[in-house]
Amino acid sequence: MATNRRRKKAVYRKRRQNRFSMFLVSLVVVMILVVVAVKRIELSAKMDTNQEKIELLSGQIADEEVRAEEIAAYEKYTHTKAYVEEVAHDKLGLVYEGEIIFRENN
Repeated sequence: MATNRRRKKAVYRKRRQNRFSMFLVSLVVVMILVVVAVKRIELSAKMDTNQEKIELLSGQIADEEVRAEEIAAYEKYTHTKAYVEEVAHDKLGLVYEGEIIFRENN
């Protein structure tokens, strides 16, 4: 009888330990799932903000390309005779021979 009782106690302890072990393993798995779910939500939000940044920067790139074209056109204009004449007239006050200048009285 004593041996039978010892066996029952041993089996009971093993079952109890097995249940506790399964509970701990399940708890760890649930914790990992929660962490993964939270990180997924954070990454999703980060992806949305990064997508907005990409769209904003794409617009800025397009604006800068247009500005670069304008600068290239202005550079070509600065190498023309018309630009030199305009600067000489506006900044230096030079005029052609025989040109008459009319000024307003303030």
